Amino acid sequence: MRRWSELAERVAATTRTSEKTSLLADYLRTLDADELPIAVVFLTGRPFPEADQRATGIGWATIAIALERVAGTDRAALGAAYDRFSDISAAVGDVLEMAGHAPNPAVSPSLFEVAATFAAIEAASGPARKADLLADLLARADPKTARGIVRILSGELRIGLREGLVEAALAKAYDRPLDAVKRAGMLTGDIGQTATLAREGRLDGAALALFHPLKFMLASPAEDATEIITRLGPVVWVEDKYDGIRCQLHREGSTVRLYSRDLHDISSQFPEVVTAARDLPWAGILDGEILAWRDGTVLPFIALQSRLGRKDPSAAILADVPVIFVAWDVLGLDAAARDGVVAPTLELPLTERRRLLEGLGLPLAEDGGGFALSHLSEAGSTDALEAAFAEARARRNEGLMVKDPTSIYSPGRRGYGWLKMKKALATIDCVVVGVEVGHGKRHGVLSDYTFAVRDEARDQLVTIGKAYSGLTDAEIATMTRWFEEHTISQHGRYRVVEPTVVVEVAFDVILRSNRHKSGFALRFPRIARLRLDKDAREADTLETVTRLFEGLQAGAEHLVTAGARKSSTAGG
Repeated sequence: MRRWSELAERVAATTRTSEKTSLLADYLRTLDADELPIAVVFLTGRPFPEADQRATGIGWATIAIALERVAGTDRAALGAAYDRFSDISAAVGDVLEMAGHAPNPAVSPSLFEVAATFAAIEAASGPARKADLLADLLARADPKTARGIVRILSGELRIGLREGLVEAALAKAYDRPLDAVKRAGMLTGDIGQTATLAREGRLDGAALALFHPLKFMLASPAEDATEIITRLGPVVWVEDKYDGIRCQLHREGSTVRLYSRDLHDISSQFPEVVTAARDLPWAGILDGEILAWRDGTVLPFIALQSRLGRKDPSAAILADVPVIFVAWDVLGLDAAARDGVVAPTLELPLTERRRLLEGLGLPLAEDGGGFALSHLSEAGSTDALEAAFAEARARRNEGLMVKDPTSIYSPGRRGYGWLKMKKALATIDCVVVGVEVGHGKRHGVLSDYTFAVRDEARDQLVTIGKAYSGLTDAEIATMTRWFEEHTISQHGRYRVVEPTVVVEVAFDVILRSNRHKSGFALRFPRIARLRLDKDAREADTLETVTRLFEGLQAGAEHLVTAGARKSSTAGG
């Protein structure tokens, strides 16, 4: 594990993509077959593969308790170190160094031992036992190795390493075609398995397995209809952007499972969808959205929220908030799956995938079933796209998904084959990095949120604004308890918190500003909703904000020019 940690620091020390790739490739070649998948998964900043349902349940408080036992310091020492570094792993390493922690190198934990401890922590009941296990691990780790361990546990690798670079390193390490590595990664959804296939020269054996969720294809935000048609046209496919939760449906025989955006099994939360899919005559994987639905009408997202997180919803809840699955894509399909494997359709054009979807004979809600097909139309002009947007809003949906009909399905990628069109002005997904005690009726609760976007170039979060409104009292009360338990440091009324909570923030205008690290500020920001279904790595980027700002600037200049022309004509 020490070698892994040293590699992470060397990778972090360079900004050159080619050098990062070479460092990774050189390291990967030195690993044996059993070490390789562990090391590669760790390089994605996760203790377990992404599709693995497990989570360690380790937070700031547990890390602090474990560190106190190993270094003999109090929690204030960790808080002070975090204030210096704004990085929990660096703070842990610093506290251990200051305490003179120097265990015998002969007892330094291996990759296997670290992976086994992570598994034991996940299985442990209660924070005290989890802290004991982590303390035993840190006690054997020198400060550099401890930094590596905490990088993974916290999910904050911060070494400028995207999964695409790990794929490039695998191709370089084992002299495999990069496209073959990427395709295997797309099908398996597991970078550790992909690494093994690359090492053994079996990339062409990668298969699309049922009940092993794939990462979802993502859409880039866009607002201007002309820009969208220019990028994707001349004719685009247009679907409503639904106000529900993204869901992937897997079925074979009588087995049906539903997976959320974060790849967790949510089947028990929506038994009516499982029942509706159970007797279908095919095996496969669908992408879609779960919506609250009654009598042919989409219910607001706030109604659906009462269903979220309920692993065994009561009959009353099922009756009060019925749901349907709106399908818009098919990712794999077979009349009869063999050994849990289906034929992938990811690389077929969207036109063909839609044809397959429409031929599945889904029991539609309009006929009393549990499914609907996404509302699909075509647009070949700016006016047609604007009209489609207005119609989608009239159907109580958020906006539009605009797609290139020739596009393939790219799991985990945010490209320009799919664009999401929302207005008023727009919303962006941000990570809460700080909270503050409110005022007035919200005195005593943490209701003021400071939020940030991802600066991918510098591999860090940069603040962009602060919001006080948008959440209900019940949501604020729940999140207050969460933030109190996940506070990194406290400065009077303000708390620095673990950057894991995502909020969707609405705003009117983006302005240049030196007040925030992003260089931008949002005018009239408000929290549209909590996005607890999203991982912090899915938050919007500084590049997205910059693009929105530039688009607004161009639009404003167009309006000013048009206004000047109108004024000149009127004056003449």
